[in-house]
Order: sequence, then structure tokens, then C-alpha cells
Amino acid sequence: MGTKQNTLRFGTEGFRGVIAREFTFATLGRLGEAYGHHLLERGGGRVAVGYDGRFLAEAFARALAGHLSGMGLEVYLLRGPVPTPLLSFAVRHLEAAGGAMLTASHNPPQYLGVKFKDATGGPIGPEEAKALEARVPEEAPERQGAYEELDLKGEYLEALARRVDLEALARFPGRLYHDSMGGAGAGYLRDFLLRFGLPIPFRPLREALHPLFHGVNPEPIPANLGPTLAVLSAEAPPALALVTDGDGDRLGVVLAGGRYFNPHQVLTVLALHRFRRGHRGRVVKNFATTWLLDRLGARLGFGVTTTPIGFKWIKEEFLKGGCSLGGEESGGVGVPEHLPERDGLLAALLLLESVGATGKPLEEGFREAEGLAGLTHAYDRLDLPLPPGFDPRRLLEPRPLAGMAPVGLETLDGSKWLYPEGWVLFRPSGTEPLLRVYAEATSPSLVSALLAEARALVEGA
Repeated sequence: MGTKQNTLRFGTEGFRGVIAREFTFATLGRLGEAYGHHLLERGGGRVAVGYDGRFLAEAFARALAGHLSGMGLEVYLLRGPVPTPLLSFAVRHLEAAGGAMLTASHNPPQYLGVKFKDATGGPIGPEEAKALEARVPEEAPERQGAYEELDLKGEYLEALARRVDLEALARFPGRLYHDSMGGAGAGYLRDFLLRFGLPIPFRPLREALHPLFHGVNPEPIPANLGPTLAVLSAEAPPALALVTDGDGDRLGVVLAGGRYFNPHQVLTVLALHRFRRGHRGRVVKNFATTWLLDRLGARLGFGVTTTPIGFKWIKEEFLKGGCSLGGEESGGVGVPEHLPERDGLLAALLLLESVGATGKPLEEGFREAEGLAGLTHAYDRLDLPLPPGFDPRRLLEPRPLAGMAPVGLETLDGSKWLYPEGWVLFRPSGTEPLLRVYAEATSPSLVSALLAEARALVEGA
């Protein structure tokens, strides 16, 4: 395979880079060569390849499919663009040995990347990622083989229907919007409603596939949701907008009145809903996710497991068994009986199911969960450019912030400073040159104070 080098560093489950600078056809050939040999050593077999709507994503996907086929693998290219959860579903549906998705998820439009899946349909595990990274060759031969193209959208929608209560969904009482942000999730919720005869008034937003994502980064956070916030500001409850990111594996929510319903709130409502529907297993959350879940689990009697950031860690807990739900601060939600992977479209349907089943708008359901937990919730996040020469070790000594003395430090993934009424987490991004600063507290004003002082501390380094 040639001399190895360590110039390609994997992020949370694969490799991402700026198109034509770090992410090139030559780079993808090297990655494909490593992944192909990795699968062949394990017996080979089928591989599914998918792509989202990013610039050149289809051309890169066809190149990778041809390369893997030229190595002797049986390759299926999904007709697309498709959301990443459909690629994960395809791996399971085809009983494939693995899969590769050409996407940079929520990263800015100039990025592209490849996510690698194992035979479960979930992200490759930590050890597998290290092994792949280590065997990427300095250069790879050009290969080209034949591959088959498949359309599995119908099968995927049927799989979603098996995981939700269609009668409860049909009772959703308001208007539904879907903002796909110009990404690959466009049309999927509408087609689901039509396929199963669900009489929910529906309106798409930013549905046209757009490689520049209509001028924003395709991450469903308030800074990128201006048009949707404006539309919903004129609506009354229980109308809501469900927002999927560039590759459809993350979910954001905007409520009537133009209020953002953050991923911690989404996950908390889903945990309570699924518990009441008989799913009594553990809830798995990552290190940046709300402490409400711990309090709710203690009150209701379900376990809560905390993992490092990256859904690959949640997937590992799913595979151990005994889980009911997993989720991330970034909007990724998964249920183990569906896939050991996040699925923004299934999470959207489960939220609608919760409203239809209870008759309560999401805000009311969340307030109920806060009452059970005995804790109020406010949250925000900063994404700061990494200062030159920044040394994360200097964050291992918590300092007073917002008038509160620290009461502890946790270092599972980054540095989390604990306070009597909140916490702050400092963590370098795994996919961009950013320092992410997360804060949760008992009031919005306290969150603002924590983040303002954390910013000053970082920028004054």
C-alpha cells in the first residue's frame, strides 16, 4: 500500500476538509484504499455509498464507489442526494460490511468529507477509526470498477413508520413546517405524511437543494434559522418547524412565536415520552448535554450514561443493550431499535408523536419534565476561533465565574467547570478550528454571564 503517513487526521467518524485544499479526489482515493483493504481483511462483501447535496458530492461518491469496486468489493451507490440516516439504513438493509457517506454534515459549505460506517450502520468505533487513519497510504493507485445504483427511499420511509405510532402522529393538531436548510433531508417528511395518509397541514421551507445552503452553515442553531424564526413568529401553538441539517442526521426545532427549542429540551421531552410509552432502558447522552436528564432519570428510575462527544460513543452503548434513547447537544438523536446512529427525521416524527399522544405543546411537555426534575434549564454555546498556540491544559484549573465559586472539574472530553447553579465546558471542535464553549445554568442571565466571562478568559489568553 505504500509508505504510511499521518497527515490525514480523522474527526468524530471520518475525514473532512475544505474542497480542493484538503479534500481532493487524490485524498479520497487514499481514504478509499485504506477503507477498502480494511473491509477486505474482514471478508469483504457489500458496501453502500451515499452522498448529500454539497458541491461535487455526487462526483466524489461515484469516484469512491468505482475505487472500492475496483478493489473487489460489491458496491451499491444510493441515488441521491440522500440523508445520512438513509445510508446507515442501507447498510443494514443490504446486510453490507460497511458504508461511506460523502458529506460534511453541518460544516460550512466549502467543506466536504466522508463518514465511514461499520456493518451495524453506525459510525466506525474509536479503535477502528484509529486503525483506518494509521493505514492511509501516502498515495493510492487509480481504480475503477462497476457498481450498482439503488433507490431505497421507500424502504427507508417504511422503516421509519415501524418506529412511530401513526395514530398518535395523525392527532398532531397544528401546522407543520420542515426547514431542510437546502440539504439532503428535503422532501422526506412531506413524503412520509403523504405515504401514510397523515392529515397534517404542511409547508416546506428552504426546500430547494442548495450547495451553499441558502447562505448559512447548515447547522440548525438560531444564528442560521432567520427565515424560519420569522415565519414561525406569526404562528400560534402548537404549530412548529422541524429543521434538519445538511445531511439530515441532526434536528432543530422552532416553536410558534419564533422561539427556538434547543436540543437539550428535545432530548428531555423525548426521554420522558418514551419512558411513558414503556421504553424503560438507559438514556445515553454526551458530555455536553443537559444535566436535566440525570435528575429526571433519578426521579423516574431510568439510568443515564454519559459518553465523550461523538455519536460513535453513544453507538457503543447502544450495542451493549438496555438503552432506550441517545442524544447529543448538537441535535443528534437516535433510538437503538431503529439504528445505532442518529436520525434527524425519526427524531422529528417522534416529537410529533409526543404532541399527538399527550395533546400538549412541546413547551408544556418540557415544563412538566423540568418540574419532575426539580430544576430549571437555560443553555447557550459559543464557537470561538482557536487562539494561536492555545494550550487546553490551562483550562484544568476552574476559576470563579459569574460570581460563583467552582465546585468541581470533569475531564471526560474537554474541561467542564462545575458550579452550584450551572456548568461551563471548554472543548476544541473535532471538525473545525474552533474552541466550543458550552454553558448550562438555571437562568438565561446566568448562562450569559458564564459565557461572557469564559470568552474574556479565552480571548485574553
